[in-house]
Amino acid sequence: MTLRSESPALDLRGISKAFYGVKANDDVDFELRQGEVHALLGENGAGKSTLCSIIAGLYRPDTGTMHVYGEPAHFRSPKDAFAAGIGMVYQHFRLVNNLTVAENMVLGNADLRMRYSDVDIERQTHEIGNRYGLPVDPQARIWQLSVGEQQRVEILKQLQRNARILILDEPTAVLTPQESDQLFRTVRQMADEGRAVILVSHKLHEIKQVSDRVTVLRHGRRVGEPVATADATPRELAAMMVGHDLVLPTRDPNEHLGDVVLSIQDLRVRNDRGLEAVRGVSLDVRRGEIVGIAGVAGNGQRELAYAIAGLRRPVAGTIALDGVDITGTSVTSRIARGIGYVPQNRLGMGLAPGLTTEENLGLKAYRKPPFSRGPFLVPKTFKDVGAQLIDEYDIRGVRPGLPIRLLSGGNLQKALIAREVTQQHSVLVARSPTRGLDVGATGAVRNLLLRERDGGVGVLLISEDLDELLALSDRLLVLFEGRIVGELTSDEADPARLGLLMAGHVEETA
Repeated sequence: MTLRSESPALDLRGISKAFYGVKANDDVDFELRQGEVHALLGENGAGKSTLCSIIAGLYRPDTGTMHVYGEPAHFRSPKDAFAAGIGMVYQHFRLVNNLTVAENMVLGNADLRMRYSDVDIERQTHEIGNRYGLPVDPQARIWQLSVGEQQRVEILKQLQRNARILILDEPTAVLTPQESDQLFRTVRQMADEGRAVILVSHKLHEIKQVSDRVTVLRHGRRVGEPVATADATPRELAAMMVGHDLVLPTRDPNEHLGDVVLSIQDLRVRNDRGLEAVRGVSLDVRRGEIVGIAGVAGNGQRELAYAIAGLRRPVAGTIALDGVDITGTSVTSRIARGIGYVPQNRLGMGLAPGLTTEENLGLKAYRKPPFSRGPFLVPKTFKDVGAQLIDEYDIRGVRPGLPIRLLSGGNLQKALIAREVTQQHSVLVARSPTRGLDVGATGAVRNLLLRERDGGVGVLLISEDLDELLALSDRLLVLFEGRIVGELTSDEADPARLGLLMAGHVEETA
């Protein structure tokens, strides 16, 4: 199947868009050719998501023109963009959690709702998933799926609707290298069929691997002309993105580890389906150490983190902090005892989207002075302490009175980590802390985690990003089907060995 015509798939000229007087896009030109994968690169807050949301009909530009396959386009809603053959997979998914995969496939598609039965949709979901290498259970409910599986549903929705232009916003943020490779094969397959793909990513090696051309945005403006991917090195692309040469921080060995601060013994935790997702996990984290947990999404990482943070009660096993059993204690008690938690879901679980940045920064301290006096909050303290943390942790884009949800992903993450590390704590549990962040924001977050380790905190880093794990971890544990199947020191770890363990290949012991 081919979907080609003579005109460019997409042609944007002079696109500008401002929010609250601040320009997110400033006179941007962008051309997408048919059958190409065009990468959109830039720091968090550079305007990439805004430009993609304009293309997808979520926002209307203040100025500028757009043509889709040579025809003028004036989208008033995502429905108009969908009718023009444009689909977008957002970084924060647009799925209804309590509905099945098949039911989510139908939502928003009036034709399918009337013409097909549940059995038809389930069969079609199987067929499309198998065709593009993105299998998923049509009868599973969204809340039962891993983040990576939820992303597959979003992509399959667009393919089922035969989108000619597909926008992928940070599609590999939750995937392992093997899953990413499969996704890239799918993306190339779509391009070979004549579809045009916009790939928003911060992972420069992935952009080099899959894209044909790259457009770089900085501070809402396009940096120079689009470049052929084959002609640019990752270092050159990073320099275009941030305006100067950039090197990510890496870990120096810590020769003076402290006592065990977090000890988990034979932990067993059930998932949302009532099945055992963590199966007899035992591990220790020492002061001044980063212990990495590697694994394909959906192998018990979420349940392990929830159990440590107090969000899910284990069915067996113990969790000890500084030698004290905290297995049956509340979330509030664990915070008071010194556990910091950075969840994978920044908005909703980590941060309150409708509150201001200053209010979010005080969410774990509001019960005690100086944030409160008796039953009354002290707004001035929130404002003063918030301003200090915003400056210290370089949280950008903050405006007085504006909800935190308007910040970019990198600044959301910096705010979340700033709140956690400024509380008294001896353990920090971080789940995918740099997911979806650009090179600059990734460096800032990594520096914060290394600073925590060097300050004597025990850090448990749970991530699907092998680059992150290899760069930061002093020790690496591999989780497969809820069990620890391997433990490697930083010197022993390499992507190939980790990949085999993540696939369930248990190493023989002498």
